[in-house]
Amino acid sequence: MMKKMNNNVIVATALNNHARIYLLNSKQMVEEARIHHNLFPTSCAALGRTMSVTALMGLMQKEENEAVTTTINGGGPIGTIMCVALSNGQVKGFCANPEFYQTYEGTHKLAVGVGVGTNGYLKVTKNLKMKQPYTSRVNLRTGEIGDDFAYYFSVSEQVPTIVSVGVLVDTDYSVKSAGAMIIELLPDHTEEDIVYLENLHLTPISNVLEKDDNLYNYLNSLFTDAIVLEERCAYFHCDCSKERFMRNILTLPKKDIEDLAMDGKIDIRCDFCGKEYSLNADDINVILSYANKKS
Repeated sequence: MMKKMNNNVIVATALNNHARIYLLNSKQMVEEARIHHNLFPTSCAALGRTMSVTALMGLMQKEENEAVTTTINGGGPIGTIMCVALSNGQVKGFCANPEFYQTYEGTHKLAVGVGVGTNGYLKVTKNLKMKQPYTSRVNLRTGEIGDDFAYYFSVSEQVPTIVSVGVLVDTDYSVKSAGAMIIELLPDHTEEDIVYLENLHLTPISNVLEKDDNLYNYLNSLFTDAIVLEERCAYFHCDCSKERFMRNILTLPKKDIEDLAMDGKIDIRCDFCGKEYSLNADDINVILSYANKKS
């Protein structure tokens, strides 16, 4: 895995402290996901957009190690997209079909909406250190990811929110630029603030960052009174391990564990990063010994 990058997120306020802005340059993060999953361009754009917004949602959480999981399935050929982000900036994700490549006729833009589909849902689960995680689900609007997250915020969070997200893929399939922005109006916002945001006429953020990846320049072009509160970092990181998979297997019914153990080994592949693990007879005996104690 690549090393943790320098700060690539800024959190700011604007409009007389009536709006909060989260702005992310996710090029390196999405490129690492592309490499891990060998993503084709449209799958890369779909997963990259979802990862980028999920990363910002993770950073929006208040407590250490709080997690946000987003799941999208619109019935399209890309299949299920799942991303997990922590409040410390770590994010991981995968899509069921990494090899989808289609563009819209005429514009040649990547057909993310076609790949994702609209006959399905966006589900957000927040693990906020309570007994039960909080889950909310909305129907997909366009399958283009940004519109769907904006709809989620308006319906489930009931917060007027702008979501801008984009991924540009180069001819060699590498990520040319990627980024996301979430602008949320705070409770004391005014009608004038709403009008201001409606008149922003945002350029796709991936196009902006391709020309100039300085987040401060982009922020100041949108808001003359912007005040940066902090810089953060969001980066691709998968926390899988053999021990974690062993614990997951232990949650299965004992009979299922015994069935898995019949071959003397268990081969596992992590969906989020592609790393492969092999549990040998000794590992399986450890799992069975704990399963016997539970029964």
